[in-house]
Amino acid sequence: MSKSRREPDVRGYSVTHPPGRATLPIEPGWHQLLYAASGVMTISTATGAWAIPPHRALWIPDSAAATIANRSRVAVRTLYLSSDLPALPCKTRAITVSGLVRELLLHAVKTSPLDLSKPVDAALITVLMDQLKALPDAPLLLPLPQDPRAADAARVLMDDPTLSLDDVRVGASSRTLERAFAAETGLTLGGWHRRARILHSLDSLASGGSVTAAASAAGYATPSAYVAAFKQELGETPRRFLS
Repeated sequence: MSKSRREPDVRGYSVTHPPGRATLPIEPGWHQLLYAASGVMTISTATGAWAIPPHRALWIPDSAAATIANRSRVAVRTLYLSSDLPALPCKTRAITVSGLVRELLLHAVKTSPLDLSKPVDAALITVLMDQLKALPDAPLLLPLPQDPRAADAARVLMDDPTLSLDDVRVGASSRTLERAFAAETGLTLGGWHRRARILHSLDSLASGGSVTAAASAAGYATPSAYVAAFKQELGETPRRFLS
């Protein structure tokens, strides 16, 4: 059902998802901002999957279909923002949430619904939106290929990133898969696999696991090789990234 004019400008929702999968509700006229207060969630759309660890958030524009999956419990704090609000992003993007934005976001979820006709609500919405627009994107996107065989390979590797590329059997040669991944994701097959492994390991780190355990979960033989790959993908060491 589409949004009524009498509805508020911002709605909030707080939930802790158990391990599993769920389809995010789609309601025309609303953007979604999903924040991971604890735990790691993977949110997938038709073109990509975003691994969202603690203190990151994902902006999903109006009516974009998405599913959420998590291997352990994840505390999600969601804001639904009216698409009538001006100058909001029209593409899905992951963001690194600053301390100020975290407090504003949690307060907005707690005190929602918010209405621009109320001065206090309007001030909160304005400051939050201005801050969100200034935050940098977080490098948490795993682009998904659309070629059917490449998409099958991507699903296999996302389910178990520790597999070697030689273990993937989808009825296509490695050369065919290389071409499809390069054309449709902008990454080589090996580069895509490395990113999938690193993003997969965030769940272990966020649950308090050691770097050694995270390296094993990502299929790396040594912690040093894992840390080097992590820094190449996300720009920081594992512990610093989640601090």
